[in-house]
Amino acid sequence: MEAAGIAGIATRMAEIRTQIAGFRPPATTSVEGSGAAFQQTLDTTMRTARTPAGVPVELAKFGNGKIPENALERVGATNHRLWAPAATSLDALMRAARAQGVNIGITDSYRPFAEQVDLVKRKGLYSQGGLAAKPGTSDHGWGMAVDLDLDAKAQAWMRANASRFGFAETTPREPWHWAYRPAK
Repeated sequence: MEAAGIAGIATRMAEIRTQIAGFRPPATTSVEGSGAAFQQTLDTTMRTARTPAGVPVELAKFGNGKIPENALERVGATNHRLWAPAATSLDALMRAARAQGVNIGITDSYRPFAEQVDLVKRKGLYSQGGLAAKPGTSDHGWGMAVDLDLDAKAQAWMRANASRFGFAETTPREPWHWAYRPAK
């Protein structure tokens, strides 16, 4: 019986080798511009690829709170910075709100690690009743969260519309905190 099992495996391996030998990649009609197309596909993949924890791969290489300035983008005309897709979406969100007569301000955005540590000293850990995440775990440290200045009208607008722009209210005791969570 053992010899039959080995023979079956050898037969299957031969079939697989034959299939591999017969494989031909799809023909392309043109190689002109393929470098640009490849770069565009790579850029899109890097912007959408996530670690198992949901952190964009292009940010994970730096570490939470250690994102260099050149990896962040300014939100509209403000001095606040976020990961580029989050900044672009937030800017679009704010323009849409403004067009409907709703004013949304930003009080905080990307937060370097040292600021996360300082915030814990000043406001306490969220897990212990305070308002700060454990340093190195904050969505702010990935450039994927903002604290917004919202009146009642703006808060209602955010709850009704933010998801269209990839933002979600993720921290129960902080109605001003909105994290970028685009649909996959």
